Amino acid sequence: MKEINKQTVYDGFFKLYKITYEDNGETFDREVFVTGNAVAALLYDTRKDKFIFVKQFRPAVNQDMLELVAGLLDKEGESPEEAMIREIEEEAGYAVDKLESIINFYPSPGAFAEKLHVYYAEVSHKIGEGGGAEGENENIKLIEITKAELKDKIFNDAKTLIAVQWAKLKGLV
Repeated sequence: MKEINKQTVYDGFFKLYKITYEDNGETFDREVFVTGNAVAALLYDTRKDKFIFVKQFRPAVNQDMLELVAGLLDKEGESPEEAMIREIEEEAGYAVDKLESIINFYPSPGAFAEKLHVYYAEVSHKIGEGGGAEGENENIKLIEITKAELKDKIFNDAKTLIAVQWAKLKGLV
């Protein structure tokens, strides 16, 4: 398989490319949606003994979603760990006491070029208001969930399902 042409179809907050490939003498086109790599964390407040999730509007599904703190790796030279710590401070207003990698994966490699780094983070000290970074129009609300509530909670977001299942398998819930 050889890439023979790459055309930018859209270049905004995200990018869309039309890529032409050649395989065994035949050519075909594919579209690739590039969001950039991202980070997400299952937050656990050790002082309150509660998990912290964010609720925010997601335009692609036209509804509010309950999910992990998450964000893009969009700062030059920033590692996934550094981005995760920054996102936790911006969205939840907490300093991170402990950060542990759960998994890195490609959520939908058939069309998206995104790699997602998922973490478990322990927090205990508020250092800010949270709610998202200034100027990003995120309108984030923090939702605290007890271990008992989390056992039966149903999520419809893949990264959140994966992290919560990991916590259950580890005996954290």
